[in-house]
Amino acid sequence: MNLSFTTGQIAEIIKPTATRGSTTLPVRNIASLAEARPGDLSFLGNPKYKPEVAATDASVVIVPPDYDGEPKPNQLFLLVENPSAAIAQLCARLEQLLWPKPAPGIHPSAIIETGARVAASATIGPLCVIESGAVIGERTHVEAQCFVGRDARVGDDCWIKTGSRITSGCVLHNRVRLQPNVVIGSDGFGYEFVSGKHEKIPQVGNVVIHDDVEIGAGSTIDRARFSRTEIGAGSKIDNLVQIAHNVVIGKHCLVCAQTGISGSVTLEDHVVLAGQTGLAGHIRIGKGAIVTAQAGVNADVEPGATIKGSPAISYMLEQRFNVLRPRLPELFRRVGALEKQLEKSASA
Repeated sequence: MNLSFTTGQIAEIIKPTATRGSTTLPVRNIASLAEARPGDLSFLGNPKYKPEVAATDASVVIVPPDYDGEPKPNQLFLLVENPSAAIAQLCARLEQLLWPKPAPGIHPSAIIETGARVAASATIGPLCVIESGAVIGERTHVEAQCFVGRDARVGDDCWIKTGSRITSGCVLHNRVRLQPNVVIGSDGFGYEFVSGKHEKIPQVGNVVIHDDVEIGAGSTIDRARFSRTEIGAGSKIDNLVQIAHNVVIGKHCLVCAQTGISGSVTLEDHVVLAGQTGLAGHIRIGKGAIVTAQAGVNADVEPGATIKGSPAISYMLEQRFNVLRPRLPELFRRVGALEKQLEKSASA
């Protein structure tokens, strides 16, 4: 990482509530507590790593206000309420330095069809295709080899990374970020079995993605059979996630990698789906519910519940089953032995 920040610049970004110690070294890298060396910045974001703070060689360490240790010589502690959020603020500044957006304009190799509207402050990269009727908003950056279909709309301050596709009629609001190779608006998976064959059901709806949504690499969001597939403001979707037609995801949800959501599912606000979860169609996941990793959900989930397993049940009940499962072979052996004893007693 090629960077250099003074401690004053870092303090200006993260605004610590207090400091301890001092250092004369500029910060040139960010590293974990265990791996940090002089000139590095590190942070205590998880209490699990608290013992590593005293041993770290980092020149600057971001710690919570209740951390009571003292820095080494030539070491600075910056106290903030949320060290992980402070690192995110710092990394946002680094991102601007490491991957600056190019100057506004349209690359000569891009194809902008007649009737498309591209804001003067937007950037269209090499080999992009923007079809007729499409709209690209202010300061939006569309990287190389992206496709924006007929009558699609992309709002202000979006970042569409290389190879992504936004198909006809789909809508992205403001500050949406698509990682590489995202597909927005592929056909929903809909067929009717008629006269011995699968007949395709036309998928004539669209996809609407609200403000501040981020979608990970290789994820796909299908257009609706009718009406719309919808992703609520502030929701974050990880890599390799499949979201089917007419799904509605609420505000500030988290959907982790390799999750599959079947058609017409509704996620209320603040739902968390951990990695590799699978949701059957036409169910509702209540506000604030948590579905743990690899769970299979085939029924509605109450608001605030935490569920686990396949089929998914209450987290604590599944934990009890996990404790009991290894004991089942011995239990069956003992029951079998008791049955034999009873048979002998009955025949005596």
